[in-house]
Amino acid sequence: MSLWFWVLVAAAAAYAIKLSGYLLPRKLLDRPVVVRLATGLTVGLLASLTVLNTVGKGQSIVLDSRLLALGAAAIALWLKAPYLVVVLVGAIAAGLGRLAGLP
Repeated sequence: MSLWFWVLVAAAAAYAIKLSGYLLPRKLLDRPVVVRLATGLTVGLLASLTVLNTVGKGQSIVLDSRLLALGAAAIALWLKAPYLVVVLVGAIAAGLGRLAGLP
């Protein structure tokens, strides 16, 4: 089977899942368990994508200035800094790491 077949299957599955969200009764979606599960899955997916993009390069793990930037941004978030400040702190940390010789 070709790649396009699997792309179309994935698109159809994504559409069916999205459509099922509209067809489910509101009473079911407003349950605290469902809301908590949806929130937890969203945070977990975002965290895993962030870590993967920070330390992953192809099939290997690379520890470089991106990890320093992520740590600095995480500390800024923990201190409840505004989003723009978090981004700037991460960028400055990455720049300083590269200036110090980190890849």
